[in-house]
Amino acid sequence: MSDGRAGRPVRRVTPASEEQRAAWVGGGMPVVERVRPGLWSIPVPIPVNPLRYVLVYALELPGGVALIDAGWNTDEAYTALSDGLAVAGYAMTDVRAVLVTHIHPDHYGLAGRVREASGAWIGLHPADAALLHDRYDDSAIEDLVARERVSLLRSGVPSSMLDELAGASMMIRHYVTMAGPDRLIEDGTTLDLPGWDLKAIWTPGHSPGHLCFTSPARRLLFSGDHVLARITPIVAVHPQSAPNPLADYLTALSSVRDLPVDEVLPAHEYRFLELSARVDHVTAHHADRLAEIEKVVHSADGITCWSVAESLTWSRPWSQIPPFMRRAANNETLAHLVHLHVQARIHPVPGPPDLWYPAT
Repeated sequence: MSDGRAGRPVRRVTPASEEQRAAWVGGGMPVVERVRPGLWSIPVPIPVNPLRYVLVYALELPGGVALIDAGWNTDEAYTALSDGLAVAGYAMTDVRAVLVTHIHPDHYGLAGRVREASGAWIGLHPADAALLHDRYDDSAIEDLVARERVSLLRSGVPSSMLDELAGASMMIRHYVTMAGPDRLIEDGTTLDLPGWDLKAIWTPGHSPGHLCFTSPARRLLFSGDHVLARITPIVAVHPQSAPNPLADYLTALSSVRDLPVDEVLPAHEYRFLELSARVDHVTAHHADRLAEIEKVVHSADGITCWSVAESLTWSRPWSQIPPFMRRAANNETLAHLVHLHVQARIHPVPGPPDLWYPAT
């Protein structure tokens, strides 16, 4: 996630829960909240991560609950989810479904363990389901790391850092219980959840199969990582991404902008109002970033993606960004370079490393 590069100031949206916002700003954990009749927000901790928690939503059903996302696979997270369900009057054995917005560990990691305890079905979009084997199966991970290494080499990452950055995500793989989906959730699917009119919206970009869920009757949008109150999701080019994920993301943003909702329920930070204004701000943020990157490319006589990333304004100095996040910054920069190339504003000369030049 990104939370403040120099330039366009963050537009303050109206919190739907002052308590949740105070917990986020104060560095604490929010409490379990009854959002609406039949709907609960349960914070589940994320280990060693500035996001601190994921907000899991429990939707009451006749005879159980459905969850939107699940959290990381740690004992602490499992206990927090179980305790949160207890506040709502349920046990883990009452979970009937886990609707996963996307396959990143803080959303998908605990889903398999929940299914083992409850018999719940797990739902994913097909585009994310197709990535599970390469991402989380021990027999495939070495190939994925090798492909990431090639991509980083082409980006101009220094040879002394290649191996460390290519394997940087290995440290979080054990926070996931590998669990194939029981159901594939396509764009536009109305979920079979009694008492709910929940509809899936495919919103690729942050991941190829990211899903949001909307309830027209309740005028709610469960936005996952697609739209958040302050920060913006990482949209990056990597071996498992679409060719132009930023284009996908911007299109998906426009697809939710005018939904008739009164409240947005994201997976991080806090619930908020004013969906369209927040979408407009995030869209403008990416326009600013594209312009900044284009300016850097125009000021150089051929430049690598890595060097572009080093030249950009981040929320902290480049020297203070840890290796895992430097890889994310590089790959996010690459997504913007690719989008500029598709728009015929710059062009690459293949390497390795690839060099980027102004359009001719």
